[in-house]
Amino acid sequence: MQVSEIQKRAQELDQARRIRIIKPDAVDFSKYLKPSDLDKKVRDAAALIEEFREEFVNPAQDVAQRMPWPKTHEGFGFRPGEVTVYAGGNGGGKSMITGQIALGLIRQGQKVMIASFEMKPKRTLYRMLRQFAGENIDAPRFSGREKYILELVDRLQTFSFDKLWLYDQQGTVTSQQVIAVSRYSAVELGVQHIFIDSLMKCVSGEDDYNAQKAFVDELTSLARDHGVHIHLIHHIRKLQSEEIQPNKNDIKGSGSIADQVDNVLMVWRNKKKEHAAQVGTIDPSMPDAMLMCEKQRNGEAEDWYSLWYHKASQQFVESHDSVAMAFDVRGSF
Repeated sequence: MQVSEIQKRAQELDQARRIRIIKPDAVDFSKYLKPSDLDKKVRDAAALIEEFREEFVNPAQDVAQRMPWPKTHEGFGFRPGEVTVYAGGNGGGKSMITGQIALGLIRQGQKVMIASFEMKPKRTLYRMLRQFAGENIDAPRFSGREKYILELVDRLQTFSFDKLWLYDQQGTVTSQQVIAVSRYSAVELGVQHIFIDSLMKCVSGEDDYNAQKAFVDELTSLARDHGVHIHLIHHIRKLQSEEIQPNKNDIKGSGSIADQVDNVLMVWRNKKKEHAAQVGTIDPSMPDAMLMCEKQRNGEAEDWYSLWYHKASQQFVESHDSVAMAFDVRGSF
């Protein structure tokens, strides 16, 4: 099946209001530029003390959501009111990994909005469909393939019912537009996880550090105010070699970005393994990528996780002999 056919089916899903496309000219975002509940920010200390007492007597259960890889569950979680930055080099797999994480969050019953200024929404859906399928949906394996793909799309439709929105605007946008659509998604749609791809598309000028700092500061405030988790994709500066593993000090732009956010996940693609594969045999136990937790403000662990690329599904899996994971069963992994 050609991409255009799947894109047509994606449009049908939007019209059926299962997977929803947010059009920039369909909503008056101006009223979502600033928080409207400033009166609720001044609190009586007695009320806060009573809330503290209640939380002490009846401590809240862990409400963090998990990434789709079980090996990460003990050490890392996505908590309401936080911002996570994913940083890595060009072509390093940031968008693939976050797309897979988004599917995992939907499986856990979370509502997700994706604002990608790098890819059109229907292309984003096509990649997510391939990850959801756990196989290469373009591979011509058998007759009746088209029927199978349409059934697969229907499964994705059921899986993501009232759980997935995509913002339909590509290219550079203003930071205020992104803040507005994020607040709209939280307030009006009840979205719990917002993916923004990428920071450099939202702030004009790579060297405008004050604008980057101000934008990330607004995102952190928005996350806290509305109890959402914001996933922000960003780039790293060019390193001496692609084989070098980056750290949070290599994040492009303002050095305050890593300081402002709650979590920093570095995404590294193992180019050394890829280069070795071109000239001879390789050790399959070597990971294809690393997801490196360089900061977790409200968690104790800062672990590094080895991942392997499952080419057919465009998923990342836990080991070199792992099969693609299944998403269309609700619940934790």
